[in-house]
Amino acid sequence: MSEPAARNHFKKLQEKLGYWFKDSSLLKQAFQHASYVNENADEELHDNERLEFLGDAVLDLAISHLLMDRFPDADEGTLSRFRAMLVDEQGLCRVASRLHLGDYVLLGKGEEQTQGRKKPSILANTMEALLGAMYLDGNYEAVFKVVQSIFTVFLERIDTPEMVHDFKSRLQEITQKMDRRMPHYRLVDEKGPPHDRRFVVEIVYDGKILAQGEGRSKKEAEQHAAREALLCLEAERNHS
Repeated sequence: MSEPAARNHFKKLQEKLGYWFKDSSLLKQAFQHASYVNENADEELHDNERLEFLGDAVLDLAISHLLMDRFPDADEGTLSRFRAMLVDEQGLCRVASRLHLGDYVLLGKGEEQTQGRKKPSILANTMEALLGAMYLDGNYEAVFKVVQSIFTVFLERIDTPEMVHDFKSRLQEITQKMDRRMPHYRLVDEKGPPHDRRFVVEIVYDGKILAQGEGRSKKEAEQHAAREALLCLEAERNHS
């Protein structure tokens, strides 16, 4: 793709981002999935995995900055939980979908045939690669402004049932991959007056209490418990 063609192809995306790339080759690389590069080895292309690595770090910094500004009284644990909600695969997939990044991804034939441009993992990785490319093309301040713009709608809904609706399904997917055992949710307490009832739920997995959550309904408490369980499992993997 020539320079003018590349600029025209990505025009709508750059308008949404509010950022115009000086080096369009970086922008194109952000959308070059490894499967595409492997099938076009003779063209000396580079996949987006290194940009993804860089974008992951830049995004963590930008989101951390935004969360500290938005929640000046929140402790480290709360800020870490909020950041995890925004920058995990599902969070990044939500942002990528709003930007229609799947329309631009270059995939190999196999990934194309299996609806790869709709896969959460590919969309999330592409989002990070795009931010990594933007950082190299501009600077941190440019990336921060874009992150602030495209994540604001999710920052405003942080820690609401709308944002945590999928934690139970994600926990189930992970535990099934680990050993096919299902987590069990158990109501352990109800407190507060009838007009302001609070429910406490714990998750039992493999005979052990994995996490506990509290909410205004049993469903919300289960979602909060599942979120805590996911963070516990992630911490265990990082220390293993």
